[in-house]
Amino acid sequence: MDLDTAKQELEEFIPHVRNISDSSIRKMAGRDLMRFKEFKKQGIAVKFGRFSQKENNQIRKNVEEFLLITGIDSAEKLLFTSRYPEDRESINRLKSEHLFCEKLSEGIPRPWRLIYYRARKMFDPNNYKGRYTKEEKEKLKKYHALHGNDWKKIAEMMSRSNLSVAMKYSEIKSSINYGPWSKEETQKLMQAVEEAIRKKLGMEDANSPSSSGKSNRDLLIDRDKLLEKLPWTEIETKVGTRFWRQCKQKWIAILTNKMSKGQQLYRGTKGLQAKINLIKRLHEINAEDANDVDWEELSNVIGDVPRTYVQARFYKLKVSCVPLCQKKTFPEIIDYLFEKKLPELEKKL
Repeated sequence: MDLDTAKQELEEFIPHVRNISDSSIRKMAGRDLMRFKEFKKQGIAVKFGRFSQKENNQIRKNVEEFLLITGIDSAEKLLFTSRYPEDRESINRLKSEHLFCEKLSEGIPRPWRLIYYRARKMFDPNNYKGRYTKEEKEKLKKYHALHGNDWKKIAEMMSRSNLSVAMKYSEIKSSINYGPWSKEETQKLMQAVEEAIRKKLGMEDANSPSSSGKSNRDLLIDRDKLLEKLPWTEIETKVGTRFWRQCKQKWIAILTNKMSKGQQLYRGTKGLQAKINLIKRLHEINAEDANDVDWEELSNVIGDVPRTYVQARFYKLKVSCVPLCQKKTFPEIIDYLFEKKLPELEKKL
């Protein structure tokens, strides 16, 4: 299949495909296109965003079955073959013979690359090593001084994942401030976010045939664009004194304050009522997974706030009220809140 045909056929499933590199498009045409067409016949749309518990379970099943078929003795060897140079040749041969790409993506309506990255994150033993010690933080600073942003190299030296070392370095840079935000910091944040949103809108605008003649200042910014996939590490660099997670949390707080006209939505009796409404609504929805919840629709339960704010409030409610919540399924968490916490909140109200 030639490149133009591949782009045209993939565009039905991935609208932004023309912004993807040619080499990635060729790979997607080979790995994904037939799968996407099969899912379409079944009435299943291609998914993006956070993986559901059901999808995570399917990845585990696919990996475990592939290990049984091939005799490869660990998921780490399968997904991080470069860590085992003495076995690399035989593992790669088994992956090729037993169609690793097809097996890993079986039953999951997503691009293969995203499934592969998710599997690597799930099965990387270096991902779950707990808090960084003081010695590790000093090593991380030293390695960064030597190797810059070569996170792959640093991760290998520290036996941590690439993402872990990159995010941790972001948090421990010497200029980071942990106190209240100053007026100057807030202005820098708002300017950096505005630039990121306008850049994103400009890229989308360039691909839209109906947008000719529109200036950036005339673009109507949809609410979702105020939060959706903003480049937080770039924003962190422009703010200079806060790490990316602080920037994201502050931006959500600013949006919430603007949208609710400064009302204290989650304090006092209003806060109790918001928690009660949130638990009741989540119980009514009867969702199997957090990813099946329409958080935008749920935002009306608390007030006119971003969906991310509602998700954050649910997370806080879950970890503070549900024992061993990390070991419970989403329905089990909701049932516990409804049966145990709700009566307590209603009595308090």
